[in-house]
Amino acid sequence: MPSCLLLGVAPRPPPAALRLLLRRRMASSEPTRAFQLRLNPLTGDSEWLIVDEAESEAPAPVHHKQLLAATSYLDMLNDAARNRAYRHAIEATVMDPTSRVLDIGAGTGLLSMMAARALAAVGGEGSRGSVSACEAYLPMGKLTRRVLRANAMENKVKVFHKRSDELRVGVELDSRADILVSEILDSELLGEGLIPTLQHAHDELLVKNPKTVPYGATTYGVLVESTFLWKMHDLHSSEANAEDGVRLTPSGTENILSVKPQQHAMQCDALADEIRLLSEPFKVFEFDFWKRPDSHHETKIEIKATADGHAHAIISWWVLQLDSAGSVFYSTAPRWVRQSSGVDLPQCVHGMNDWCDHWKQCVWFIQGTGTPAMKDQTLSLRASHDQTSISYRLNMNDQVSSRSPKNDHLTLLPERIALYGDKAWRSALIGAVRNAMSGKPSPTCIVADDSVLLALVVSSLLPSSKVISMFPGLRDKGFNYLRAVADANNLSMDRIKVIGKNASSLTMNDLKHEKVNLVVGEPFYHGSEGMLPWQNLRFWNERTLLDPLISEDAFIMPCKGILRLCAMSLPDLWRSRCSLKDVEGFDHSVVNDTFGACGDLPGEQQGPCLPYYVWQCGYTKKLSKVYSLMDFNFSEPIHSCFGKTKSVNSSFHTTLQIKFAHDGICHGFAVWIDWVLEEKNSIVISTGPESRYWKQGVQLLSRPVEVNPASSVMNVEAHFDPEEGELAFKSMFS
Repeated sequence: MPSCLLLGVAPRPPPAALRLLLRRRMASSEPTRAFQLRLNPLTGDSEWLIVDEAESEAPAPVHHKQLLAATSYLDMLNDAARNRAYRHAIEATVMDPTSRVLDIGAGTGLLSMMAARALAAVGGEGSRGSVSACEAYLPMGKLTRRVLRANAMENKVKVFHKRSDELRVGVELDSRADILVSEILDSELLGEGLIPTLQHAHDELLVKNPKTVPYGATTYGVLVESTFLWKMHDLHSSEANAEDGVRLTPSGTENILSVKPQQHAMQCDALADEIRLLSEPFKVFEFDFWKRPDSHHETKIEIKATADGHAHAIISWWVLQLDSAGSVFYSTAPRWVRQSSGVDLPQCVHGMNDWCDHWKQCVWFIQGTGTPAMKDQTLSLRASHDQTSISYRLNMNDQVSSRSPKNDHLTLLPERIALYGDKAWRSALIGAVRNAMSGKPSPTCIVADDSVLLALVVSSLLPSSKVISMFPGLRDKGFNYLRAVADANNLSMDRIKVIGKNASSLTMNDLKHEKVNLVVGEPFYHGSEGMLPWQNLRFWNERTLLDPLISEDAFIMPCKGILRLCAMSLPDLWRSRCSLKDVEGFDHSVVNDTFGACGDLPGEQQGPCLPYYVWQCGYTKKLSKVYSLMDFNFSEPIHSCFGKTKSVNSSFHTTLQIKFAHDGICHGFAVWIDWVLEEKNSIVISTGPESRYWKQGVQLLSRPVEVNPASSVMNVEAHFDPEEGELAFKSMFS
């Protein structure tokens, strides 16, 4: 049995010297410092950077901007319905001029400023009330102070760069707070630590029976039938239709490779045409924020089926009650529920039809093939929650999310599970590997990424092959999984080796002095699924590092990547990313550059390219054909890329002219990589918007442009930097 050697592939904690420095700073009166982890996507290496509170006057460094631009802050501040609801509720709650208000998770300080303004309105400028805000993430806390200064509020809100459970009455706070305002909610409601935060606040920071904004929340669910959702979790059934002989989930081990049993955030409005409702919406849990919440709770719900069908999933959402009077609500329900439901859901603030990305709906997959349902049948659902999540058991047969998976069980994202069950995708990979192995009786193969499928494919197609799996993300989990499914795939484990070394550390000794003649990848790196498409060019970097170990006639799969581009109308996404000015009466223009906003920025400055599932981005329309912008040839060492056409006047060195095929408003362009598995037989896997299992990069323009096929032309320039693993874009109209 092969050994699994794991060296230097996990992120390391901050060096001891840095930790000691931080402790000394915190113990002294010097400015607060914190650590920020920065990841190089091409190497998987990470480094710890020190963030210093003393830099608060200066603009945020580039690496802080990149991290903050990828958060949901900008989208949240562009959610007018949310902001308006909070304003109404805070104004209705802050009625005593002596109120002491605490804002937990202050963000830009919007809620704190609303509370301070409300205090001034009821007590005048001499109000004896106070507002304290805590924001633990130091780069965000520095921005909080900038926003407060821009609104002349720096003396009206006291900001602490700490977690709320680090605050102490009599030290940071003069006394317990009468009012708590907060927004620490995720799409599931509980995932940002709402319950433990409220528990500590009620125990240590708030008066008895405090006022809170929000006042409470209710979670709802609905049973649905959906083939699309079924494919995202039932890999075993999908594999039965593939008929290619490779079994990732052999009989008897159906759940050995599965999605994690949890609620998965998803824009379910985009699935309106692919979902059949099998029940009316039902209430799951009610949470009262004004009192200390329980850590755990379980409830039984009787659900009456409204149609015959097969229940594949539970789609859930929540409704927020912001004021104690029950007059201000905010809902994350999908539109098709709000439009078709016969249940009397609370009336929410106007503007709830606007698309937003910071809160989505959640999907809980019913295990296996789902549960059959007949109209008027009563189904029994048990729902439970712990401190951070909600889980379900339908008819008592579903798995409980709190169960710990066995060592040989792998859990992947739903999109990866669907991909592993996709017949055409599997056929492309297997066909390319089969062609590559033709004429190589005993190949030595390196699986350079985290693909368990390719490790099985190579070993099963040619039992005499020697397979080395790098598994940079899965590591020993990948090894344990392969060992568990070996017999079902006729896999001899003495022919496969899992090496937990980095590619740069691999030597001929590890290969028993046999050169590699097959290097393969999907490419897929566990833990990097939410990154930009070209960050999977880590495969190119790994292949380059392996170069001394590879034979001259080695087959590389994929052999190249092609950067594709399509101009698009994306009004919903652009609105959620557009620059901020007045947010409920408070100037937020100072955050635009840091958050990577679009529109009204200096010159033609554009925000960063960010990863999205384009099909989930609200209304979208393609305005051009698909263009090829740049090739990445994996037979060569990794290098800077500028594309095919050189422009003398451009520092980017590449100009691609985009002509429009349709009238419309252009908000930007989607970019992705098509992986050429085998050039000779034109085996290509596209990761574009038509395939909904990958995220694309979206580059929004500085401002929308009305275009038409007759006269509109957009020039796009691009440059790939192999040191940072980043692609930079510029676009302009001519």
